[in-house]
Amino acid sequence: MKTALTELVGCRHPIVQTGMGYVAGARLAAATSAAGGLGIIAAATMSVGQMTAAIREVRERTGAPFGVNIRSDADDAAERVEVMIREGVRVASFALAPRRELVERLRDAGVVTIPSVGARRHAEKVAAWGVDAVIVQGGEGGGHTGPVATTVLLPEVVDAVDIPVIAAGGFFDGRGLVAALAYGAAGIAMGTRFLLTRDSPVPDAVKKAYLAAGETVVTTKVDGVPHRVLRTPFVDSLQRGGPGGFVRAVRNAMKFRRISGMSLPAMLREGRRMKHGRDLAWAQVLQAANTPMLLRAAMVDGRADLGVMASGQVVGVIEDLPSCEELIGRVMAEAEEVLKRLPR
Repeated sequence: MKTALTELVGCRHPIVQTGMGYVAGARLAAATSAAGGLGIIAAATMSVGQMTAAIREVRERTGAPFGVNIRSDADDAAERVEVMIREGVRVASFALAPRRELVERLRDAGVVTIPSVGARRHAEKVAAWGVDAVIVQGGEGGGHTGPVATTVLLPEVVDAVDIPVIAAGGFFDGRGLVAALAYGAAGIAMGTRFLLTRDSPVPDAVKKAYLAAGETVVTTKVDGVPHRVLRTPFVDSLQRGGPGGFVRAVRNAMKFRRISGMSLPAMLREGRRMKHGRDLAWAQVLQAANTPMLLRAAMVDGRADLGVMASGQVVGVIEDLPSCEELIGRVMAEAEEVLKRLPR
C-alpha cells in the first residue's frame, strides 16, 4: 500500500510506532521498522550517549528506515540534532512543540521532520516552517492530549495543510487505517497498540495491567497539563492531591537528575524554558518533575501500583500481545479486506 508517507520515508506500510518514553527503545523501534512500519526511538528519556547507542543498535538490527523523537526544549537539543544527522537517522520527530531552527537544521541535512500537533493552528505553523509531514493526535490518544476527537481534528488539519498528515489517537486495526485514509491521511500512528506487543520492553506485570484495564482518565495532576493515563488507585490518589505532592515532586526531580546525569543548573534552565514555552505556573513546572520517574516506575521497574501508565482509549479493546510483525501484518490484511468490501 503506497501513500505519501511510505514514499516520503521509505517504509513498506503506512504505519508509525510513536515515541513513548521508556517504551520505544531500540528493540521496539527495530522490530517495527523490520516489519515494514516506521519505528521511532523515544530519546527524550535517554542521555545523549544512550540515544546514540540506541540508534546504532537499531541500525545493526535492521536496514529499514527509522526515526528518533527528541524534546526540542531540552538543554542539549542542538547536540542531539547533530548526533541524528551524523548517524544518518531518516526521520526526526518531536515531543512537544519543535523549534524552528532545529527543524531547519535537520531539513538542510536531509532528515525528514515530522512533528506531532494537537491543533490546526499548530499544523499550519510548522507547515510554514517547511516540515515534511505532521502527526495529528486527537483526544483519544494516550499521554499528553487535547480535547478534540480525531474524527474532527484530522479532516480539519488535512484541509489546512499541503503536506502529508499522519493520524494518531484511537487507532489499533485495519479498519482504522482505512478510515484515516478516507479522511485524507497518509497513514496512522499507534502508541498503546505497539506498547502491547511482545517486542515491547514493558514488564509483563504492567502489560497485564493494561490488558485488564477498561478505563482511562485525563488528569493534570501528573505534570500540570492534560495527560491521558490508565485509571488506577495511585492515579486516583494523585487526583485527590494533598501535602505529599510537593515532597514527591522534589524527590522525583532529584532521582531523575541522578539517573539522567543532568546538572542542577541544566534542570533549572529547562524548568524556565518549560514555564515560558508551555505557559505554565511554577507549581505546574514542579509537578512536571514527577513525570519521568512516575513513568519509569511502571515502564521500567514494573510497579503498576506506584507508577503512571500513559494510555489511549483503545486500551479497552486490546486483548492480546502479538509481535510487531504479526500486528502490522494483521492491520494490513484487515485493511485490504475492508477495502474489498466497500461499495464501488
